[in-house]
Parts: sequence; structure tokens; C-alpha cells
Amino acid sequence: RLFHQHHRAFAPLNFSDYEAINRCEKEVPEYFNFASDVLDKWSQIEKGRTGSSNPALWWINGKGSEVKWSFEELGFLSRKAANVLSGPCDLQRGDRVIVILPRIPEWWLLNVACMRTGVIFIPGTTQLTAKDICYRLLASKAKCIITTDELVPAVDSVASKCPSLKTKLIVSESSRVKWLNFNDLL
Repeated sequence: RLFHQHHRAFAPLNFSDYEAINRCEKEVPEYFNFASDVLDKWSQIEKGRTGSSNPALWWINGKGSEVKWSFEELGFLSRKAANVLSGPCDLQRGDRVIVILPRIPEWWLLNVACMRTGVIFIPGTTQLTAKDICYRLLASKAKCIITTDELVPAVDSVASKCPSLKTKLIVSESSRVKWLNFNDLL
């Protein structure tokens, strides 16, 4: 409902505009950042609205636990996650990060945080083996890898072979030697 009330504030729902861009008849915006140009605008609309709003993210795990974030909360948390990437992880615009997480809320936070900072987000499935992870690290020249406890042994077994890898970030309740903890830093 909210989208239909405010869709003109973002982009027309006219597919001929996309076709015109493809034919070079219409300008492509010079700078576009989904996090600031869409998410933050929705956050502003949400702030000005009275009553309840639809969640920006509604995640439920197999055990019935749920996370429900408004656009404002998602924006705030993704800015904090962006600060983790640019601060302790020392990532700059154009740097690459491999994210091997199940589809947990942190996956979405880090995805938006990468958009905010201009860091290149390289997703990976949690089924990757040490050999797969090593190949991806070498091929991408990623400076950072983000994963959970389950894949720490696989990453640690190949990290010495990957000279571009500078930072290892874990999404976990526990700490690991030589790993930064995302939850603590957030």
C-alpha cells in the first residue's frame, strides 16, 4: 500500500523508460546507490507516517524466532555495519568481500552495508569447501571474508595461500583467534 502511494517519488513504473535507457535515448543516473536513494527515502517516508508500517525486513527461522526491522531500523543498522566494514575491516570503495552466510538478517545488513560503502559484495553458499573458498579468494582478490563458525576451519586452512586476504570477520556469538567478531563490532 505504501509503495503505491509514494512510487512516483522514486521511479516511474513505466518499462518504456528502461527500454529508452537501453537504446541510449534516456540518461542513466551518474550516481545511484540503492541504500541511500531507495532505503533511506523509504525511511524518511516512514518517519513522516503515523500508525504502523510494513516491515522492511521480516525474517523467521525454522524455530519460530523472528526479526522484524522497519526501514528506519534497517537503515540505521546497515550504516553501523558499513562503519564496521570501513573501520575495523579497513575496506574501501572497490574492495571485494566474500560473504558466506546463510540467509540470516546479518546477510542482508552486510549486503546493504556494501552498497553504502561501495565495497563489492561477493556472495557464496555455505556448502563451499576449503578448495572452493580458496579458488574464490584467489580469483577475486578479496580483502575480507565474512562467515559463520561452521566455515572457520575451511577458511583458516586456506588463508595462508591467499595473499590479498587481510581481514576475517565472523558472525557468531563466540570469538575466534585472528577473527574479528561482527556482533561485537556492530
